[in-house]
Parts: sequence; C-alpha cells; structure tokens
Amino acid sequence: MTDPAERAAELRGRINHHNHAYYVLDRPEVSDEEYDGLFRELQAIERAHPDLATPDSPTQRVGAPPSEKFEEHRHLHAMLSLDNVSGSDELRAFHDKLLRHVRLPPDTEVEYQGEPKFDGLSLSLTYADGVLEAAATRGDGEVGEDVTPNARTIRSVPLRLREEATGTIEVRGEVILDHAEFARMNELRRAAGEHEYANPRNAAAGSVRQLDSKVTASRRLTFWAWGMGETGSLRFQTQRGISEWLRSAGFRVSEHTKALHGIEACLAYADEWGARRGDLPYDIDGLVFKANVLQLQEQLGYTSRGPRWAVAYKFAAEQAQTKLLAIRWQVGRTGVVTPVAELEPVRVGGVTVSRATLHNVDDMKRKDVRVGDTVTVHRAGEVIPEIVAPVEDSGHARRSKPRAPGTCPDCKTPLVREQDEVALRCPNRTCPAQTAERIAHFVARNAMDIEGLGEKQVLRFLEEGFIEDISDIYTLKEKKEALIALEGMGEQSVENLVEAIDASKGRPLNRFLFALGIRQVGQTAAFTLAQTFASLKRVRGASYEELLDVEDIGPHTADEIVAFFQDPENIELIDSLLERGVEPQWDAPPLEESPFSGKTLVFTGKLERIGREEAEELVRRLGGKAAGSVSSNTDLVVAGPGAASKLAKAGQLGVTVISEDEFFRMLPEGTV
Repeated sequence: MTDPAERAAELRGRINHHNHAYYVLDRPEVSDEEYDGLFRELQAIERAHPDLATPDSPTQRVGAPPSEKFEEHRHLHAMLSLDNVSGSDELRAFHDKLLRHVRLPPDTEVEYQGEPKFDGLSLSLTYADGVLEAAATRGDGEVGEDVTPNARTIRSVPLRLREEATGTIEVRGEVILDHAEFARMNELRRAAGEHEYANPRNAAAGSVRQLDSKVTASRRLTFWAWGMGETGSLRFQTQRGISEWLRSAGFRVSEHTKALHGIEACLAYADEWGARRGDLPYDIDGLVFKANVLQLQEQLGYTSRGPRWAVAYKFAAEQAQTKLLAIRWQVGRTGVVTPVAELEPVRVGGVTVSRATLHNVDDMKRKDVRVGDTVTVHRAGEVIPEIVAPVEDSGHARRSKPRAPGTCPDCKTPLVREQDEVALRCPNRTCPAQTAERIAHFVARNAMDIEGLGEKQVLRFLEEGFIEDISDIYTLKEKKEALIALEGMGEQSVENLVEAIDASKGRPLNRFLFALGIRQVGQTAAFTLAQTFASLKRVRGASYEELLDVEDIGPHTADEIVAFFQDPENIELIDSLLERGVEPQWDAPPLEESPFSGKTLVFTGKLERIGREEAEELVRRLGGKAAGSVSSNTDLVVAGPGAASKLAKAGQLGVTVISEDEFFRMLPEGTV
C-alpha cells in the first residue's frame, strides 16, 4: 500500500509542475480531467491526514475566510518608486545624469536592461527557504498591507520555488488582469447592473485588496516578476541574471525583456514598443530601463525617492480634449443610477467618442467636472471612454457643480445608497426605466433574440399599455389587431414580430438564463450553467455548494443565483413564462473532439451566413472559447468583409486567419 506522505509529496510535485506549465509557460501538458483527478486525490489525502497539508500545497490556494482588515507588513528592502521620463530628450538626460554621477565619459556605452512596465498593482513576495511566507503591497515603500491569503490564490505565484533559495528573499512584481479577463469581469458586472471597472489596473488592484480572498480567487489575476529586494544567500552580477533566475524559479518574466547596449538602443526599444504596445494582451503604461551591471547600480545608489540606476519611460496616454455638454442620469435594469457624460464628438484611440462614463457620484465629485467644461477624455485599448479631469479655465469656478438626483429620474422614487456601496439605486422594481431595460435585455440578440422588438418598440409598447413586464411579450399574439392599428406598424411587421416571439420560446437554456438578467451572470457563466445542469429545473434548484463547483462561478455569483431563484417575484416571472409556452432546452453536450476543442476563436467583420452570437455559441458547444479581442492566446480569427483592426492585429501576432466559408467547412457534419 502506498504511504500517504509519499503519495502526497508526489502529487504536490506533479500538480505544481502542471501549474507552472499551464499558468507560467502557457503549455499545458495534461487534460483538465487528469489535472482535476490529481488535485482531488491530494485533497482526499490531506482531509484524511491533516498533518500532511503543507503551506506550499496547491490545495492552499483556495480562498481563506474573510479578514476584518489588512495587517501591516514591513519590507526587508524598501520598495521605492522610479523617476519618470517621457520622450527621447528626457531619456537622454537620464543617461547623461547617470554618467556624470559616476564620472564616466559622455560617450560611455552603458549596458541597460529594458522591460515593459506592467500597468497593475506592485506586490512583494517573501519566501523563507523557498516557501511563500508573506505577500504585501508597496504601501508607503517601507510598510505595505499584508495580502498573503489573496496572493496564494494567484496561480502564477509559486507557493514553493523551483530553485533552491536558503534564507529569506523578496521577489517583486506586478499583479495584472489581461484584456480577456478584464472583459469577462466587466461582462459579469454589466449583467449584475454594477458599474464597470474603468481599466484593468483598477480592477487588478481592487481584486488583490479584497478582505475576502474567495473574491480574489474568482478573478484570473497574473503575477509578473520584475526584480528582487532581499536576496538572502543568492548572489547576482547583473539585472539580467536576476531575471533569468526568477524565470527558472517558476515566475512569469516578460519575454520582451531585452539587453540594450547604449542609449541609442534604449531609444530604438522605446520607439518599437510605443508602436507595438497595443499588440500585447495586457496593458503597459511605459517601459523600465535599468543599468544591467549590479556593481554600477551600487555605485549609483539611491535618492530618498528611488534608484538612480533605473527610470520609468512613460508612454503618452490615448487622450483627447472636448467639451462636456450635459450629464445624464441613466437607470439600469437593476435600479443602479449612474451619471453619463454627453460630449462634443471627438476622436480618441481611433474611435469617435460622444459619451463617457463618470462611474458614480463619488467619482463625479472627485473629478469636479461641470457642464460647459473642456474635459480630458481617456480611452486605452478596448476600455470604455472615461473623463479623466476638467481642463480648468477662468470659467470653471463659475459653472455649477452637478448634483446627484434625490429621486429616480424616471419614476421619482427616492433613491437609496446602501452602506459600503458607491451606487445610487432606485428601489422601485416597477420603475418604468428598470422595466424597459429588463425587457430590452431579455429580447436582445444575444439573449432571446426577438427581432422587431428593439428598445424603441419596447418603450412604445410599455407606454401604450400592451405590456407591463417580460412575460407579457408572450401575450402580444392575442393583441394582433390592436398592434396593426398602431401608426407605423402594419400587418406584415406585426406578423413578423409574432413569429419571432413564437420562435424565441425554444431558445437554448443558456440564452434564457442570460436573458433573465441574473446579477453577475453574463453569457459565459450562463453557458457554463446550462452545460453543467442541462435543465432549467436543475439550475433553479441548485444549492450554493453545487454552484461553487461550477467553473466560472465564484462565491458572489453563487449567492446572486441562489437569491434570484428564491425571490418570489422572479419565481412568479419564470412560472408565468413557462405557462405561456417558453421552453428553454439544452441539447447534447459538446462533442468530445472537434476542430475547436480547447481553442480560442475571434470573429471579426460581417458574417453573411450566420450571426456572430450564433457562431460564438457554436464554438462553445464544440468545446472551444469565443473571445472579443485578438491576443497571443487566440488560435483562429474568422474574418468577414469589413474586418479591420482585429485582422491587422492577427497579422502582427501571427494568428491564423480563416474565412467564414472555411469556418463552416471545419464544422463537424450535422452541426448546423
């Protein structure tokens, strides 16, 4: 019989190896099923023998109980800031100053290391004899916040180093969210009626600083190592040597880190990444240049703020200035009331922007924007436009400060603000604006897809009294004559609408679940729920524990799902829909093997044989993933007429591009 301690040690080693292959190298070596089997076996051994559970066990990544507050953590070596430069002149000035400080001739060719400057949250990891002991934020540079339970949930943070390191060492790096995960999180927030994160950096910082580490665990954060503080028994000669050791110890280190000989090479590197930064699947806000030889670093030393041997080269942000015409208060389907800025149209980041988010009341007040101001608008990558700040002029102080409404802009119900929430909410569930938003969401193309029942038509039918809630959509057939009599409708358009409503009764279960507008349940989570439970009855009856076992479902989402299906009004709505003929079904599960199994596809341009949502759903059913943006993780881009930026990015990254016809030829027989 196998000794439990030996088997547990073997399993830890195998699981850590596969974690490194998957989360650091992006080269999985086993199937999810095989990995899960190893993980469950280790869990079973540690449950039966609690004394065998070690601090570096992969099972310890699971979120710990919520903390009441963050404890302080004092760094062994201070986490100082870098001076910033922008443009070639300032970068040259940094180089010249470096040479003067150590009395080197002006034509000395210093060897630098150039690396991307990740736009995230800086983190310091402390290892004792190779085992993760603590993780802390930068804080004031001397003392940070201890976020160890949260850091343990980040899969690219090794719990035990792959290289020997006796004593205590500190590994410094950045926690980030890539574009795909940022889009997924915002999709969940949209589905929940919550304000979207403005950018991946804020989302990453908020994720790490959660008192409940289960929330952190539900978000796919990545840690990229870029340096060290205390090095213990380790000795290095160069910055390059540190980077290579970090990579071999199990950390992600940017593959774009480069040795640069002389300032001209640094300038060329800056020009290259100024043009290429949009190709990356994550945000960088600049570059970092470090003197490579550590002996030179020691000679240069530090100022009170940071090292003299390194500098942050900042990229110009994608910003523009325009006039703020008005602030409109928008009521969402969950009752959240948010300020939206109406702008004079302006080109920012390659698109024309006429509206921008102000997120919430606190954000609006902090930025002190006023109608009539000239404002700076920021749009980086695919992030929604936001107002950065007003461009203050002599008239700014005379303009009125905007005030948050005390009552709902639509139904005039007094607004409420729950403790610890930034959102204003209209508590009236019968609020016409909320009802209209819920119905518009339900009938949308990526939900129940009822063509002919757009937002304007929904508002009109509500005003005319033809519908009062979602289930009334399925009574419109009985009101055909009255609908035909409406100005601008006509017999044929009404007939088409009725047919579309009838067709929607058989939409797949995932579409129906998404259409219900359950907070935190976006399209991806809805698909996973449908795939896991295969029937509406089972989803409605799923317990909190059962939901937590579902991929893409975290603690908060599980809470929202349980609460939704226990709410009397929601129960009444679903029962009414079923009584009126809505029968969401779930077909056979995805094929075990298909050309798209485990692959990520992006659709761009106009598809002529199928709608984009239908194409993406096909891919999911065939075991693949559908993404909204092209990245290094994309396997195939399906391009139709009008494809532009995504097609260009695929070319830059070397991603295979196929036509819509080629996509259809790859589909297994009988799929469509």
